[in-house]
Amino acid sequence: MIFTSENLSEGQIIELDKPLGWTSFQAVNKLKWLFKKNFDLPKKFKIGHAGTLDPLATGLLLICTGKMTKQISTLQAQEKEYTGTFTIGATTPSFDLETEVNQTFATEHITNDLIQNIVHQFLGEIIQTPPIYSAVKKDGERLYNLARKGETTEIPTRKVMIYEFDITRVQLPEVDFRVKCSKGTYIRSLADDFGKALQSGAYLSALRRTKIGKHEVNTAYSIVDLQNAIESRNVF
Repeated sequence: MIFTSENLSEGQIIELDKPLGWTSFQAVNKLKWLFKKNFDLPKKFKIGHAGTLDPLATGLLLICTGKMTKQISTLQAQEKEYTGTFTIGATTPSFDLETEVNQTFATEHITNDLIQNIVHQFLGEIIQTPPIYSAVKKDGERLYNLARKGETTEIPTRKVMIYEFDITRVQLPEVDFRVKCSKGTYIRSLADDFGKALQSGAYLSALRRTKIGKHEVNTAYSIVDLQNAIESRNVF
């Protein structure tokens, strides 16, 4: 990959391995600042990402520049793959580590066989309820704004597809997984529903996006690598 003013304006897709704690917006803004600082770009230089990753998630974030920003909707619609960890026996309001545990549940009845059998319930088309701590809009307002104000509301459900769902490690209370799914799937909601199916509780304690369509995280660059390459005008 070669970074030049012409290439950036013509359009590139940059595979970024988003670090823990960064919002997708922060990652885009960081690269935008680096590009505008180091290259002669128009004031209306376009840059955006193809699919939000929560701050507590790491992994593949596709950054589109210039004319390739027109491909964002197409990229967002592609299948995605994630790996991560469910923590069994408790729940949180956000379905992840953003909020504190609000309930605990028994886990003595949970066996490897039960876990593997539950997996099959989530394959194919399923109905999800997004977390109240999410960017989904209800009556024009983001749900996370309502949640932070302590308000409750009926959250519309959505149909999503789970193409593959594998359990890769069980060491209670932790259960590691790999899932391939459609656009719009909330892995946090999958964690919460998985806990309920186990007659217990669960929340998402780690998440990494590994694929978006043909793009894979093992060929992605870190923020540090990109910054060094941009500032030194090196070629990937």
